[in-house]
Amino acid sequence: MALDARSSTFGTLSKKIETRTARAGIIGLGYVGLPLAMAVARSGFAVTGFDIDPKKIVALDTRRSYIDAVTNEALTAEIDAGRFSSTTDFAGLSDCDVIVICVPTPLTKHRDPDLSFVEATSRSIAAHLRPGQLVVLESTTYPGTTDDIVKVILEGTGLKSGSDFFVGFSPEREDPGNQHYHTATIPKVVAGDGAQALSLMKSFYGAAVSTVVPVSSNATAEAVKLTENIFRSVNIALVNELKTVYAAMGIDVWEVIDAAKTKPFGYMPFYPGPGLGGHCIPIDPFYLTWKSREYELPTRFIELAGEINSAMPRYVVGKLAEALDIRAGKALSRSCVLVLGLAYKKNVADIRESPSLRLIEIIEERGGKADYHDPFVAEIPPTREYQALKGRQSIDLTPEAIAAYDAVLIATDHDMIDYAVLLKNAKLIVDTRNVLSRLGLSADHVIKA
Repeated sequence: MALDARSSTFGTLSKKIETRTARAGIIGLGYVGLPLAMAVARSGFAVTGFDIDPKKIVALDTRRSYIDAVTNEALTAEIDAGRFSSTTDFAGLSDCDVIVICVPTPLTKHRDPDLSFVEATSRSIAAHLRPGQLVVLESTTYPGTTDDIVKVILEGTGLKSGSDFFVGFSPEREDPGNQHYHTATIPKVVAGDGAQALSLMKSFYGAAVSTVVPVSSNATAEAVKLTENIFRSVNIALVNELKTVYAAMGIDVWEVIDAAKTKPFGYMPFYPGPGLGGHCIPIDPFYLTWKSREYELPTRFIELAGEINSAMPRYVVGKLAEALDIRAGKALSRSCVLVLGLAYKKNVADIRESPSLRLIEIIEERGGKADYHDPFVAEIPPTREYQALKGRQSIDLTPEAIAAYDAVLIATDHDMIDYAVLLKNAKLIVDTRNVLSRLGLSADHVIKA
């Protein structure tokens, strides 16, 4: 009877997914969850989005998207078709056949994993768990989280993974601002707790995305995501270090990289910057360094990369102070600086872990005054680490405003900026993105950092 019940549970859920009669619940309607919800809804499933922030639900109910990757038109189409709704009431999880967790996994101030959101969400699911559900974690984390935390919390109900319900992991691969790829076209790595869970994962995600890449275990899938971001972190740290060395030699690192990338094999270009931003690269590598302590294994390479990247904002402000001293005969402590770009990358409004926030903080720690301009970020929202900056507003980038600052620090190279006007009116420009050189704009008062 037990075997028949297990087979029936799996077979019923598998049939629901195959026929698109399964209801999906997406928990966490941010940069990962909302685009995923749209992709799943477009594939024919009914989707309920869950979030603890009532402001997000109000916006979605009025068909207003707060995520660049989801247009108002796309949101409206899924709502009008009856395929998407959203709520703060987690009781609706009992009606969902597939539940996907897309909540933040930040670090503590000591750079340890903060899984409080994952744990709280898992407990909310457990309160409404029933036989015949597939629960998926997409939040980036260390290998073992899905099986050792999510699964354990759910099995605390008395129901068992692999028979009563099923558990899987599929790492998110969102890239805000990327115009070439979106959720449905990015290959999706999937894993499950057992063969039946993996089968359900392949069927569910295979309906919503173009390519599914199955791996052998949830821990392997968790490691895939960390590996992708550690690869980027380490290579960015390398070019950031090369930048400082080559600058001391009077060599332009961007010219070096542009020449090196002409090699058709054995080289991949990465570019330096004022520091790392976004939710992934500055955070995810430390999830593995933390987990590795359990095995008494050092992660010196990863930790060194983190140290180099974390030091970049202070290096950049040092170059700014040096340029002000040499070019303007003025101390940073008596200077007004305009930071150009608050978002962590060009052409998006995402300020998560943005080095621009740290740049402003360091400038003001050294006695200077810092304002910012960003065409995508009108006001600095509340953040965990930079509460003192909350509420500051983007200044208008007029020729008169530019001329009033002792220096302009280009932290994010948004395409919407008129760099020719900036070059003409700024007293001093410190360019951390090489944007002026790329545009063929050069002058004696431009310093690369």
